[in-house]
Amino acid sequence: MRKLLATIAIGGALAFAAPSAAEAQTKQDGLVNVSVGDVTILQDVNIAAAVDVVAQICGIDLDVLANVQLLTAAATLVDNRSRNYTVCRAEDGKVQITQN
Repeated sequence: MRKLLATIAIGGALAFAAPSAAEAQTKQDGLVNVSVGDVTILQDVNIAAAVDVVAQICGIDLDVLANVQLLTAAATLVDNRSRNYTVCRAEDGKVQITQN
């Protein structure tokens, strides 16, 4: 019983531990940028707006829930981890979601 309680206490303490230095530097504000090629077409927009515009440019049907979920998840990861996500290639270059 004591082992179980100790495990729960340690797990709880780890869950509320301060974020690491790398995580603290990541800017998680729900805003991203959208670019086509080397031109930023949207800057500091919320994820829903970015998903809508990217879907229009890439011809992705947002009536399909899986498409909405995939694009939203990708944009959220970009916001959380500061990595770019290429959605498709358009005539003028890659359509990317980037961290703001």
